[in-house]
Amino acid sequence: MSTKPKYQQALSAVYEELGTDEHGLQQSAASQRLEQYGPNALNQQKATSLLQKFIAQFKDFMIIVLLVAALIAAFTGEAVDAVIILLVVVLNAIFGVFQESKAEEAINALKEMSAPDATVLRDGQLQTVKSDALVPGDVVSLEAGDIVPADLRLIESASLKVEESALTGESVPVEKQAEMIADGELPIGDRLNMAYMNSNVTYGRATGIVVATGMQTEVGRIAGMIEAADETTTPLQANLTQLGKSLTILILVIAAVVFGIGMLRGQESLINMLLTAISLAVAAIPEGLPAIVTITLALGTQRMAKRHALVRKLPAVETLGSTDIIASDKTGTLTQNKMTVEKLVVNQELVDARATELPLDSHLAQVMILSNDTKIMPDGLAGDPTETALIQYNLDQGYPVDQLLTDRPRVTEVPFDSERKLMSTVHPLEDGRFLVAVKGAPDELLKRVTQIESNGDVQPLTKTSRDQILTVNHELATQALRVLAFAYKVITTVPTTVNTETLENDLVFAGMVGMIDPERPEVEQAVAEAKSAGIRPLMITGDHRDTAEAIAVRLGIINAGEDDAVITGAELDAMSDAEFGKKVGDYSVYARVAPEHKVRIVNAWQKRGKVVAMTGDGVNDAPALKAADIGIGMGITGTEVSKGASDMVLADDNFATIVVAVEEGRKVFANIQKAIQYLLSANLGEVLTLFVMTMLGWQILAPVHILWINLVTDTLPAIALGVEPTEKNIMQHKPRGRNSNFFSGGVFSSIIYQGLLEGGITLLVYWLALTYPVHATASLAHADALTMAFATLGLIQLFHAFNSKSIHESLFTVGLFRNKFFNWAILIAFVMLAMTIVVPGLNGLFHVSHLDAYQWGIVALASLSMVVIVEIVKFFQRRHMRRASPIH
Repeated sequence: MSTKPKYQQALSAVYEELGTDEHGLQQSAASQRLEQYGPNALNQQKATSLLQKFIAQFKDFMIIVLLVAALIAAFTGEAVDAVIILLVVVLNAIFGVFQESKAEEAINALKEMSAPDATVLRDGQLQTVKSDALVPGDVVSLEAGDIVPADLRLIESASLKVEESALTGESVPVEKQAEMIADGELPIGDRLNMAYMNSNVTYGRATGIVVATGMQTEVGRIAGMIEAADETTTPLQANLTQLGKSLTILILVIAAVVFGIGMLRGQESLINMLLTAISLAVAAIPEGLPAIVTITLALGTQRMAKRHALVRKLPAVETLGSTDIIASDKTGTLTQNKMTVEKLVVNQELVDARATELPLDSHLAQVMILSNDTKIMPDGLAGDPTETALIQYNLDQGYPVDQLLTDRPRVTEVPFDSERKLMSTVHPLEDGRFLVAVKGAPDELLKRVTQIESNGDVQPLTKTSRDQILTVNHELATQALRVLAFAYKVITTVPTTVNTETLENDLVFAGMVGMIDPERPEVEQAVAEAKSAGIRPLMITGDHRDTAEAIAVRLGIINAGEDDAVITGAELDAMSDAEFGKKVGDYSVYARVAPEHKVRIVNAWQKRGKVVAMTGDGVNDAPALKAADIGIGMGITGTEVSKGASDMVLADDNFATIVVAVEEGRKVFANIQKAIQYLLSANLGEVLTLFVMTMLGWQILAPVHILWINLVTDTLPAIALGVEPTEKNIMQHKPRGRNSNFFSGGVFSSIIYQGLLEGGITLLVYWLALTYPVHATASLAHADALTMAFATLGLIQLFHAFNSKSIHESLFTVGLFRNKFFNWAILIAFVMLAMTIVVPGLNGLFHVSHLDAYQWGIVALASLSMVVIVEIVKFFQRRHMRRASPIH
């Protein structure tokens, strides 16, 4: 067996290796090979059942901590605590399963079938079979409109053009040929005698021999790379794991210290001290945190779904908010993946096509329409993208295309071929003569032109005019435009032999057209917004260097003249990983790259500690989508493979939606950070209160007090903080990056001082109640002190929820009552807290006493002081930050 790739082998060698010939296989041989090689299909990922999804939710470290706490509470008789914690855990799991299932349904609805049927030569006859029944050695027939069903080595080709953008990233269809290629190792886009699975035939016809099926195809090889890729851990997952571990250590240390000191002092029994330790554990663990994080993320996904972004994994929402790099495929993502006429050369002048109306009798417009194989279908135009662009331009100009095609039917033609790079058609005129319409490459066409038309006058083509045309052609090409030239002549009779010699001579030059796969109109603004948010956009494409650079300049990814910021796949191959790692920051545009390059680029940035988002719609994007911290697929133009590898799918293929998603991600993280600051500072206050009470031998708050405060004053306001409106200028901040966590940006210090403040104020109220009692008896005084401490600890957290609306901004700047859900949460929590004290019967259940107006006044003033003190601290923090960063 030859070690040479199939495109470097002669057909005879390919036949011999595959045991076949140009007549194809016998059905019996094909059946045997199907058993040997298996079906021509990609491996399908095994579906995950609802039960498996549900069980997977319990693998999170924080969830395991909560389950252990629930078990301890149950074994020590605190059944209510255990039940509440378990309910929170189950609620979290249900949220996760619901979101994953919902996203999977949306993705499945977007999946498109690949080539369902193929025309194959078997038993000496052409027949239609299911594409998954193809085997190596089969001979397949291709025509315009077909999807290539397997990897083929072409046997013969007639003007075949194949659109391979899903595999190579190159938007312009590739002209194919059947001859052997003797060159060395070539990228997929340059293997002109090969047609690859899932690419589209846009023009011509061909036959080819199947050389690879299923997972052995180029598409299959990429799918295999995806399967082998490691799952990345999102910043959110890493932060939650780190937080869970930190809290576990904290809980164990505090509980052990309190239990040990209590036993040494001998004031409490073993069971009572164990219950005290459990109370501390309940106070330290933010039971609602997993549910709050999940709810915040789920609400974020719903908002994004309304903006056409379908999230497959909940943490992906937050990951976008920490993104440093957005590496985007060009074709179909940054551009429209359709050729568009942009420039015209008419009457020897270069003009903007969109601002120019060609007259109805213009020969340039007529040749553009007549020398064209586009089919006008009820649902749009079908054919080669270059040709459909010419028809679409004339339709947009209001030109009567259908009428012209009816009045000037094609009587004969010289089809396009890649050697002469021309196409000619012949059409009858009203006076009995015939119009010859010719289009093709400018340099080849000019060889056959003797005259030029300018403002209706036909004059001899001078050397000056010829040089001028070639100069404009070069100028347009450097702008990455695909240039076609058009010419015509009028003949009295059609030659007996129609070929290039008899027809394509003595032509009149009519003009030129410059076309490009244009950028999406919304992308330039999206790129600018990404840059202002400190995010670096990269373009990664299989297209040519000049095209990639021109589009990147137009989009603002790079500036004009920044040639050093562009690198090709071949140049990348010449670098070692170490060298590329040092230079990766120099490049913003990667041209003519293969799938392996894309993964290498993503990995290089990740090694720098950057959070990388990769967008794309092609099969060639899938490995990088999988390797990136967040892969963003395209729902409309995206291939099934790329969608399956993505964390998020844009249902409208709109690049600008990514910027919206980034803002949503930043908002989600900021709100989770607010909730964590609020919860942990509140829990620290509770722990400090219990710890000091135990150390001083005071009567301590009971587990039911702590549980009620956690459920009522912690959970509702914390969930409400998760839906706070976006803070102004959130997109003007730099990305927080991979190394940040929930305690970054001053959150940790805020948790510490605010927790100490809460605990200190609560203990102060308890001391005041004991020192200046309302009742004379010690038992009633202690009961009042305990009740006032309970009320203060609960109410101070409700006031502190207002502080937590922003880490550093003033409450009055952020807005007191912008969040209606927050307002209701505070009101409901206050009513539920007050009910335990003022409603007869409940105070006995909660071991509290009635308070008079004087006592309530102390509780209210002490709780309100939390807002005043934090506002003063924030004021000095903002002054310090402005001095430290006067520009920002």
